[in-house]
Amino acid sequence: MKKFIFAAFIFAGFALSQSAEAQIRIRINIGNQPAWGPVGYDYARYYYLPEANVYYDVDAARYMYLERGRWITARKLPSMYRGINLYNTYKVVINRNYAPYRDNRKDILAYGRYQNVHNQYAIRDSRDVKYYQSRYHPKHKEWRNNDRRDEGRYDDRRDNDRGRRR
Repeated sequence: MKKFIFAAFIFAGFALSQSAEAQIRIRINIGNQPAWGPVGYDYARYYYLPEANVYYDVDAARYMYLERGRWITARKLPSMYRGINLYNTYKVVINRNYAPYRDNRKDILAYGRYQNVHNQYAIRDSRDVKYYQSRYHPKHKEWRNNDRRDEGRYDDRRDNDRGRRR
């Protein structure tokens, strides 16, 4: 009986440690988000553009659009969407673990009212330093150079006592 209780405690401890680990996970992908993405999100898996009924996969850098009843995935939008200005059209951040277009009808109903809304700030226009790490931000090079300079500061022999004879 003691062995059974001991085994139960070990099992319970293992189960609790696994669930605690899952709760700590933090995801940030600001560096992958395009310059036309909306500010205010540290993580975005997909953008939904209600004006065009198009999805954008942030991690794969690909668009998903409906063509003749089938969802197409491509790096660029076809010419029928050339009138869409990605910097000022409204974007909805969608974080799903499956293809976002599976809920397209729900998205049309929920976000259709944003079709002609053009009041979001794009990452490109943000002055928040955290968006400078996006490789598409105009100040990305400046941020990267400053970041490298900060890293090297502690490795420089002139800034520490290593290598000096006493």
